[in-house]
Amino acid sequence: MSQCAIAGVTMQPMGILARSGLRSAMRCGVPRAGASASSTIPQPRSLASYTGLRTDSLGLPKRSQQVAPHRIHSGVRAFSVKAAAEEYDYDLFCIGAGSGGVRATRMSTSYGAKVAVCEMPFATVTTETLGGVGGTCVIRGCVPKKLLVYASHYAEDFKDCQKFGWTIPEAPVFNWKTLITNKNDELDRLTGIYGKILGNANVEVMTGRGSIVDKHTVDVDGKRFTAKNILIATGGRAFVPDLPGKELVITSDEALDLPDLPKKIVIVGSGYIALEFACIFNQMGSEVHVVYRQDLPLRGFDTEVREFLAEQLKQKGIHMHPGTTPTAVEKTADGLQLVHSGGVIEAEQVMFATGRKPNVKHLGLEAVGVEMHASGAIKVDKFSQTTVDNIWAIGDVTDRINLTPVALMEGMALSKTLFGGVQTAPDHTNVACAVFTQPQIGTVGLTEDEAKEQCGDIDVYTSSFRPMKNTISGNEGKMFMKMIVDVATDKVVGVHIVGGDAAEILQGVAVAVKMGATKAQFDDCIGIHPTAAEELVTMRSVTREIRKTK
Repeated sequence: MSQCAIAGVTMQPMGILARSGLRSAMRCGVPRAGASASSTIPQPRSLASYTGLRTDSLGLPKRSQQVAPHRIHSGVRAFSVKAAAEEYDYDLFCIGAGSGGVRATRMSTSYGAKVAVCEMPFATVTTETLGGVGGTCVIRGCVPKKLLVYASHYAEDFKDCQKFGWTIPEAPVFNWKTLITNKNDELDRLTGIYGKILGNANVEVMTGRGSIVDKHTVDVDGKRFTAKNILIATGGRAFVPDLPGKELVITSDEALDLPDLPKKIVIVGSGYIALEFACIFNQMGSEVHVVYRQDLPLRGFDTEVREFLAEQLKQKGIHMHPGTTPTAVEKTADGLQLVHSGGVIEAEQVMFATGRKPNVKHLGLEAVGVEMHASGAIKVDKFSQTTVDNIWAIGDVTDRINLTPVALMEGMALSKTLFGGVQTAPDHTNVACAVFTQPQIGTVGLTEDEAKEQCGDIDVYTSSFRPMKNTISGNEGKMFMKMIVDVATDKVVGVHIVGGDAAEILQGVAVAVKMGATKAQFDDCIGIHPTAAEELVTMRSVTREIRKTK
């Protein structure tokens, strides 16, 4: 099967494209709010069908062999796994089997610890009783989102290829159901892999909702287990503010699993989730409106990046509504309408991407003395230890840096601290990240404002240009690159890229920034020609010299 077919693209006579345009040819309907959401799209299976392990009456894998106790080197927080195992059911019990929980548990067993993890039953849309092994990233976050990004990009590729000499004999027609079916098949495969990883690592997996009874006891749907250490890795959940009609809206969970592609959608919010979905739906042919209260989208990112991206999104046909506050969502005869400070926008779907909140409800944290921030995030020290000495927390539930690779790092560090004999604090400096809008953003290090505050004297290098691919194709998309240099040390303290393959380019650059590379070292590097990335080693002229006020 071709890649286009997997992404949901089939071919129709070219006349359709000529008469109605690519976007119109790609559109299809979506049920009104309150209508049946039933679909023939197959859903991924549960973890139970993958582990390949015999289970007992509790659904726990039966071990074919016991893990030999591992010798632990001296360390303040390390302890004898064997001694702990004699007193408790487990050395470590983890609530939550997302990216961080899976990494922490399987690495802990590699040190000889006896470990269990509990996770709620699988569902593509999370609730207070449904979740799934793999967590947000695998089931309803990074992975399915990126698959939809890939699918949506074909629309631009079909347009661009024609001036490169390609003739498309049949007009591409997008089929949302095909895409979602194939997306769910991939989730099916990945969920199975996670189950096998845990089984092969001798981590005992329990299906059910976990809560803390006391500092050494966890309850899983009425069955209690004791543990020397308890880890909270329950992640976060999409947050919808309290306003009239909030029950009518969807979040990113539902957006990844809609039965049909909406002809028109309003997205409330301007963070990376809101903008990524705006680009996905726009490229697939939906009319997209983005409503947000700030002057610019992507609060927290570099200002020039925000300005550049906003212009690029407008150019692609996305309707941006800055300085706008939503007040209510209402049903109409044809769907929904978002009431806001400037009027009303009618649409088939209204999606709220207004942030995520730590998933701490019904965990029993307050009863055992685990303190939380006002936001609901669990308070932890630099080693991920909570205010209760044997209870730990990692990942989005701590609201430090809410990225999958960060949760993996925190899980790895915790296993070393508890069972590797080495106190290890996760390093949250110079964490690179990407926004999979179209165009993409890749960023590492300080923004210009942060650099002015932390470094004082800085040099700023910028470049905006039309990539070679876009010259022949007629694509109006541009690329933007920015490098921020600390004058005192010549170190590159921030790099920001907006454009095609920005995330792929930025990953290599992030290594250099993490290592403390200087601008002179960037300049000494020979560029790869012809590429967009070579611009990073050929920027010689300073755009702005910013000095401390004397």
